[in-house]
Amino acid sequence: MTNKKETGLDAMAGDGGYQEAYLANVIRFKMKRDNKRFWAGDNISEYVTEEIKHKLIDEATEAFELVLDRLLIDRETDPNSQGTARRLAKMYFNEIMSGRYDPSPDCTAFPNDSADRYEGMLVVRSELRSMCSHHHQPVAGVAYIGIIAAEKLIGLSKYTRIAQWCARRGTLQEELANDIAREIAKATGAKDLGVYIEAQHGCCLNRGIMAHSSLTQTTVLRGAFKDDAGTKKEFFDNILLQSRNGN
Repeated sequence: MTNKKETGLDAMAGDGGYQEAYLANVIRFKMKRDNKRFWAGDNISEYVTEEIKHKLIDEATEAFELVLDRLLIDRETDPNSQGTARRLAKMYFNEIMSGRYDPSPDCTAFPNDSADRYEGMLVVRSELRSMCSHHHQPVAGVAYIGIIAAEKLIGLSKYTRIAQWCARRGTLQEELANDIAREIAKATGAKDLGVYIEAQHGCCLNRGIMAHSSLTQTTVLRGAFKDDAGTKKEFFDNILLQSRNGN
C-alpha cells in the first residue's frame, strides 16, 4: 500500500475536514487560509506539484464528463467523444493554462557591467497563445518586448519563455501585457521597458459579433519607453520593421 509521503500528497491531508474530499477542495481551502489569490490569471504553482497535478487531472476528468453529460453528448458510444473529458482535463493543466500550475521559467542572468557593456535597446518578438478568462476562448497573437539593457541580461529565448508562461492562463490582454512587463523587469532588472501585444480573440471570432478581422492591441511602457519620445519612437519603429519582415 502506498503511503502519502510516497505520493507527495501528505501535505494535503488534515485541513478543514477535507481528508476524504476532492483534492481540489483541499487546495482551495489551503489557498483561502493563506490569503492566496487564485484568479484565472494567477500562478499557484507553490500549491501544485507534478504528483498533485496528476490527481487534479483525474478530478477534472470527472467534472468534464459531467459537463458533456449535461450537454447531452453521448460520450459512451460516440467514438469522437470517448476520452474527450480526459483530453480536456490534460489540455487545461498541461497546455492552455499551464502557466497557472508551472513555476516560472529558469532565467539565468548574465552580468552586463563590464567596460564594453551593451547599453542599447533590445526588441524581441514572441508568439503567444492564451485564453480569455471570460469565455475560455483561444487568444492568438504576438508580443514585442523591448528593454534598455540594465546590469544583467538573459538569453534571448527566455523573453519568449516568460511571455508564454504569462500567457498560458485565463487572462485578459490588458492584464497579460502588465504581467509580461512585470516578469521581464524582475528577470532583467530593467526599469526602461515596453511590451506591445496584438492578438485575435476567439471571443470575437467564434461568438458574439463574430468579427474575423478583429485585432486587439495593448501597450505597456515604463521608464524611458514612456517618458522619452526618442526611445518610444525607436521601439515602435523596431516593431514596424519586424512586423513587415515577418520575423
